[in-house]
Amino acid sequence: MQNFTFYSPTYFVFGKDTENQTGEYVKRFGGTKVLIHYGGGSVIRSGLLDRVKASLEKEGIAYTLLGGVQPNPRSGLVYQGIDLCRSEGVDFILAVGGGSTIDSAKAIAAGTLYDGDFWDFYSGTPIEKALPVATILTISAAGSEGSADSVITKEEGMFKRGASAEAFRPKFSILNPALTQTLPAYQTACGITDIMAHLYERYLTNTKDVEVTDRLLEALLLTMVHEGPKAVADPNNYEARANIMWAGMIGHNNACGVGRSQDWNSHNIEHELSALYDCAHGAGLAVTMPAVFTYVMNHDVMRFAQIATRVWGCQMDFAHPEETAKAGIEALRNFLISIGMPKNFAELGAKEEDIDKLVEVLCYGDGRTGTIDGFVTLNADDCRKIYQLMV
Repeated sequence: MQNFTFYSPTYFVFGKDTENQTGEYVKRFGGTKVLIHYGGGSVIRSGLLDRVKASLEKEGIAYTLLGGVQPNPRSGLVYQGIDLCRSEGVDFILAVGGGSTIDSAKAIAAGTLYDGDFWDFYSGTPIEKALPVATILTISAAGSEGSADSVITKEEGMFKRGASAEAFRPKFSILNPALTQTLPAYQTACGITDIMAHLYERYLTNTKDVEVTDRLLEALLLTMVHEGPKAVADPNNYEARANIMWAGMIGHNNACGVGRSQDWNSHNIEHELSALYDCAHGAGLAVTMPAVFTYVMNHDVMRFAQIATRVWGCQMDFAHPEETAKAGIEALRNFLISIGMPKNFAELGAKEEDIDKLVEVLCYGDGRTGTIDGFVTLNADDCRKIYQLMV
């Protein structure tokens, strides 16, 4: 196990009707003028936005609104949010929504206190400070409610890139599983897939002797396999959604990733798909992960065989461990298909003729130098072959 530091200071408020306590927690964490950041009309139609505003008003906290966050959040709205925060004297940002809204809120929080272009942070410039951010989660998927991470799409060039900083960790996150019960089955399945990707990306490590975090990751994956189909089949299954929501947070606040190298090439490769086609991130990952895992499997066959036996119940073939590894990848693929996820380019809406464009942006766009690093370092030819496996 590698040396590590781990600090996860977010205050979590979990359970039914907890959004009605928003004002109390904003006050506790020093907010006096809040930007409420949200996406489309669902938070309005459901009455959630009104409940949040009422809670802030009860505590005498002023607020301004900025809606319009899209899936795969865009840089244009981030610039608009930065200008609004500066002109309105905002000192606290409240994201009401899913991962896209939270990621956008984090970008605004950093950009408001920065003299340069906020995109610098998504090109490698360290983030030293940001306005405090809090979240009210409406979809279990990205894990942004407890993480130090944010992903934004730059509209000029459609580069989808991430940034990470301790300043991005939310001050508090309100997690009410009931708020996810109105989600369509497809979005629920996309969220389940994203959570599983976060777990796999940490599981694929080149660090030896990390049994504790291996077992934590396996337990969370088994939870998703057990609870995911329940939530897809019955949107009102509160207990299944509660387990998924907490698993999604634990899976991405990095408690399961400390002391070990991590992968993230599936995410990097998928980001180009959701940037170009605007597909759901989870759907893109459902197509990407089996292809990446198949391509890199021989780098460490026993790691794939281990997860195949411990999570998917495959029988270990010690004479031919590659067969066990393949069976585990196929089990993952079949599970994702069973909950309604796409299995190839055609079902995702992607096109084979765009592969060269995808590879060019992935490996060379926005300052990259030809490779992406993770469990295996991949060059442009590797990435091209992986995309071809998805067709």
